[in-house]
Amino acid sequence: MLRDPEELLLGQIEIEGRLVDASNATLFGRISTEGKDDFAIVYKPVAGERPLWDFPDGNLAQREVASYLVSRAGKFNCVPTTVLRDGPFGLGAVQQWIDINESIDFIELGQSEESSIRNIALFDVIVNNTDRKFGHLLPVARNQVFGCDHGVTFHEDFKLRTVIWQFAGAALTESERVQVSLVTSYIEHDQEFHSLLSRKEINAIKERIERLELEGFPTPSDEWPAVPWPPV
Repeated sequence: MLRDPEELLLGQIEIEGRLVDASNATLFGRISTEGKDDFAIVYKPVAGERPLWDFPDGNLAQREVASYLVSRAGKFNCVPTTVLRDGPFGLGAVQQWIDINESIDFIELGQSEESSIRNIALFDVIVNNTDRKFGHLLPVARNQVFGCDHGVTFHEDFKLRTVIWQFAGAALTESERVQVSLVTSYIEHDQEFHSLLSRKEINAIKERIERLELEGFPTPSDEWPAVPWPPV
């Protein structure tokens, strides 16, 4: 289902509209390549990013891409294919559009203990997601759930904010430890990943992983709001 990054890098982007509920400029469009079927994408130009007090300006698109790379490296496979490339409004993150199963109640699913939700919960700890809302879950099936909107991730301070706290305190399974190990190996050696984040942020990932391996899933913090607002 997930497309190869090269497919998103090589085709021509044609904008068809804007997703008006997003806080930053988020454009819906298609990528067309001669001789191949076109496909839907979401394009988030850096020029349309709203400044945030706790994240560097003009860096959210890079974090979207870094999140995809962690998802792929750790075999979470929960982030649609995402690349950093030039588009009609300049450099930005371009992500494969996912058609969701609208018969699935994503709020009920997000509160469940399905393995697909636990997969995203573990991924969110590693990337330090500060904005996991129910509306950022993209269920294709109950056992296959993607996530979107990963621009506010990888802060060097632990700032996990999520609607998925049902696994708090749980120890990692053996298969989850393998996933975490894959991420550790990846971030040690991949230069593309290092180009997207600061050294402090990458060191913080390693520290979060070490704590994960020792303590399991974290519990809500008393120092930072545990749930994003609005939660949907």
